[in-house]
Amino acid sequence: MNLAELVGLRPTPCAGLLVTLTQRCPLSCAHCSTSSTMRGDEPTEEQLLRFVRSFTTENRPELVMLTGGEPLLRPVLVAELAAAARLSGARTALLSGMFFARQARIPDRIRAAVKAVDHFSASIDVFHEREVPRAEVFRVLRTVLADGIPVSLHATGTGSDDPYLADLAADVRRTFGDDLPMLVNEVRAVGRAASWAGLARTPGPDGRPLPCAMAAWPVIAHDGAILACCNQDTVDRRPVPAHLLLGHLSRDDWAAVRQRSLTAPALRMLRSVGPGHLYARYGDLADCTGFCSGCRSLGEHPEVLAGAERDGAGPVGELLDLQAAHTQRAAGPAALVRRFGSPRYAELVHQGGAPR
Repeated sequence: MNLAELVGLRPTPCAGLLVTLTQRCPLSCAHCSTSSTMRGDEPTEEQLLRFVRSFTTENRPELVMLTGGEPLLRPVLVAELAAAARLSGARTALLSGMFFARQARIPDRIRAAVKAVDHFSASIDVFHEREVPRAEVFRVLRTVLADGIPVSLHATGTGSDDPYLADLAADVRRTFGDDLPMLVNEVRAVGRAASWAGLARTPGPDGRPLPCAMAAWPVIAHDGAILACCNQDTVDRRPVPAHLLLGHLSRDDWAAVRQRSLTAPALRMLRSVGPGHLYARYGDLADCTGFCSGCRSLGEHPEVLAGAERDGAGPVGELLDLQAAHTQRAAGPAALVRRFGSPRYAELVHQGGAPR
């Protein structure tokens, strides 16, 4: 499974499932969006396996994305989840901070876990490189490629003009040619970066429809809560905004979570037109303080939420949801990265022989 295929699934409701295996991480990166430490929480092994084993060949996500914290702190669980997902036909991908690359060889349990998944992604940026040198990350990636596992880099910079990103992209090209795709993002003021990163200088919602692909995949959080949004501020917020809560590992299975996600009228409208349009249509656009913050605050504006619930119900809401997903898929993976990541490097998602 290549990176472009993975990203291309992102706008499709319930085509993927994001799983936080743990909040623990041995690294101390200054920009960590989850503020992970070795004292972080994590869902139980039993609950995670039960949930993934509830997939069937007729009702499953296409992809299960394993993340953290550092998911490879639980390598045996990674392999077990990958095997359980494969029984239904679902594929797995994993994103690692590469703490283990500081060793001369990949530990056996970690190598087995990496070989069990269908795609392996490594995080890299100036903050990671202070803890894990770039040369060591590249060495591990060459080993993983030799094992026949598709790989990618998830890079982060301070902006499209960040010289670090230009240097990294050039180094990747020299080392791997066109065989290593990259997903390039920019540092956001969340997690540990909230204390020093500037807020993104993006215009607020103007009331026009702007679909939210980030509300398409259910997200299992560190405490077992299952949300409809992957924005880190939302994932960490307790209580979870009611319109974004899909269930909990302790009581729900995939079929129940998928059904709620696909049929919830407000979620359909968020995925179809975005929060700014909902405020403009059903309330006051001035109340929408931002794309994600406006979404989180829908419950504080009952007239807006009621309008979304009304118009997102029934066949019309379902059709809007389907059409928005189709339009975003048709635009291609690079278009999605231009919107949510770094526009300058969006085309790097297609490296590695992925079709455009």
